[in-house]
Amino acid sequence: MPSWIEVIIRSVLIILGLFFITKILGKKQLSKLSFFEYIVGITVGDIAGTISMDLELNAVNGVTSILVWSLFPIIISYVSLKSIVFRKVVEGTPTTFIKDGKILEENLKREKYTIDELMEQLRKKDVFYVNDVEFATLETNGEFSILLKKEKQPVRWGDLFGAGQKVKLPQTIIIDGNFIKEAIYEMGYSLEWLKTQLEQRKSTVEEVFFGQVDHLGNLYLDYYKDHFIKKGKNNSES
Repeated sequence: MPSWIEVIIRSVLIILGLFFITKILGKKQLSKLSFFEYIVGITVGDIAGTISMDLELNAVNGVTSILVWSLFPIIISYVSLKSIVFRKVVEGTPTTFIKDGKILEENLKREKYTIDELMEQLRKKDVFYVNDVEFATLETNGEFSILLKKEKQPVRWGDLFGAGQKVKLPQTIIIDGNFIKEAIYEMGYSLEWLKTQLEQRKSTVEEVFFGQVDHLGNLYLDYYKDHFIKKGKNNSES
């Protein structure tokens, strides 16, 4: 077998294998990965690339190595779900940097954070005055969380009017000229209602690239033609 064909076969099989492994590991975002999971990802990727290109390397040994490295995050995740103590050891705990408007210098030193880096994180959250902060912490995944003092927080609907009416998320009901019947029924509407709405706009579903409806019945349609004109009448949608 030519070497280039073997490289292709190895690469395809490894890609499929890595896809299967990632499905097992779950849907964590990259920003949510622990340090250990990040290192495992880099190592597995490096092993996979080596197996694909190095034909002298025994493929079975390489796949075994990938499985071993991939198995550890699965085991750790499972044990972490069962044990709070183990989870704290593996993932660590959040570190408080600011409390009641006061900077905790010792915590900054422990996390090797400079005051300039702290202020940069505050500015990214649109905070420029330390005394406005009630609580600021460095999460275990490296993200920065801030709680402003009550008097510095923006006014919300609940502050003025109490609990508001429950709002359903808008649903996509047309994609690529096809009805999404499940979404239409989920919003409490019927296919006949939607067809009537399209007739009122002098259009057909085949002409619609994307359609969305909210809980109030407001219908948004985006046509294949950006400036849809039919029978000499401009349509209000895109």
